[in-house]
Amino acid sequence: MSAASADVANAPYEAPAGLAGVSVARTEVSDVLGRQGFYHYRGYNAVDIARRGRVEDAWHLLLRGDLPTPQQRADFARETAELRDLPAGVSELLPAIARLSPPGSLASLRTAISVAAQAIGCKPWTDQSEAETAEQALRLSAIMPVLAAQLFRLASGQQPVQPRADLGYSENYLYMITGAVPADRARYAVERYLMLTIDHGFNNSTFTSRVIASSGADLGAVVTGALGALSGPFHGGAPARVFDMLDAIGTPDNAESWLRHAIEHGDKLMGFGHRIYKTIDPRSALLHEVARELHSERVAFSEVVEKTAVQLLAELKPGRELYANVEFYAGVVLEAAGLPREMFTATFACSRIIGWMANAAEQISDNRIFRPLANYQGPTAPREFPEFWRPTEP
Repeated sequence: MSAASADVANAPYEAPAGLAGVSVARTEVSDVLGRQGFYHYRGYNAVDIARRGRVEDAWHLLLRGDLPTPQQRADFARETAELRDLPAGVSELLPAIARLSPPGSLASLRTAISVAAQAIGCKPWTDQSEAETAEQALRLSAIMPVLAAQLFRLASGQQPVQPRADLGYSENYLYMITGAVPADRARYAVERYLMLTIDHGFNNSTFTSRVIASSGADLGAVVTGALGALSGPFHGGAPARVFDMLDAIGTPDNAESWLRHAIEHGDKLMGFGHRIYKTIDPRSALLHEVARELHSERVAFSEVVEKTAVQLLAELKPGRELYANVEFYAGVVLEAAGLPREMFTATFACSRIIGWMANAAEQISDNRIFRPLANYQGPTAPREFPEFWRPTEP
């Protein structure tokens, strides 16, 4: 046995593919109890927070550790609203960045947030104070929706709308995208979505944020890497793809035949199934309620598709316990609130950055760099070099 093979053999265990079921760190930020259909932020039922509160409440809880009092909420909302202005030099670069990709592109947002992080002076957290890192975490979270909205408008041939400090997080976000202060119903709908998606255990992008933070990298690198993970269609890109699926189905009468064909041919049903939940996703349940309250035209059709899909999945994939996840009704809610389809994933990023920053802060507070092993499966080492690689006599 080679030395490399012996090293692997002496490892504690070989983790399953995708680290499924493996605990890789300790956290106090959030947790998902998949069998119970429950998740929480620092012990508080996340769905209850979303029903009752504002984005600033969940943001304060994750970053500062506690739900804010009314006065703390007002102070925190004012503090974060004052951080929305883009740093000097960034606005001038946005038109060129926006021209590189279609509206709503996470690639453009990834580029812009990286530039903004440099502009606000982000450095490796090992080279600056804890207070500086905390301030940068707040500021990056505050300017992400500004960048997302302005890039969208520029890529769509519109003039960017500047943020307003007198508006709450969700109101300001919709205002910057549409150019009009939203109605309370639209603000409420988007706010519910944002609060439900701020954090959700060690999902792919959150794990990425902690891996990058563990190296001592700056928070700009953390957010940029997490955005890269979120851009994948198996993670953050699903809400828009749910709409693509609904468009392809077309009418309620087509639902059973279309879905049966897709399942039998191994196609993934966007908006169904979850790595953790083995029951109804509680986020989907609340967004379904919100969609009904908005009286969206898509709700009745979506309900038919959901019911049919769950029945067919139980029939054709018995024992898999596949139900609608958060993405299924997310698009219905966001569309009814006035957000264009192209902005669904960017909107996800604008809430999830808060979770990324909370997890990065926790990683930094008790850090050890992630450095797992790999189980090498290639040719036995050391190999003999081919003849043309062997040294020749001088």
